[in-house]
Amino acid sequence: MIFKRIGDGRPYPDHGKNARAWAELAPRQVRLDELVTTKRQLDLEALLASDSTFYGDLFAHVVQWQGELYLEDGLHRAVRAALHQRNTLHARVLDLDTATLTAPSTPSAATAE
Repeated sequence: MIFKRIGDGRPYPDHGKNARAWAELAPRQVRLDELVTTKRQLDLEALLASDSTFYGDLFAHVVQWQGELYLEDGLHRAVRAALHQRNTLHARVLDLDTATLTAPSTPSAATAE
């Protein structure tokens, strides 16, 4: 078994992180067998493309939520690692268990005057 579980969708709240915010997180190693995927299907073209990381982040994106590690982006990287018989992957991990998510603030009536 490669992954802990195959998921379908993101069970965690929207974190609102863009590419720049993800890039601020230092990558670390994550075990493949601890990951829950958020996609049931793999794009074979992305898996086999020689330049699959040319336009994107070199590291997978993982979200920690309620003690689980969800592979949000980089399924092709994780499968490649497994095909190369590696059991770890370098990923940027966003820890929502300890982060405080705040909704975008809207100006109140008092400050709008």
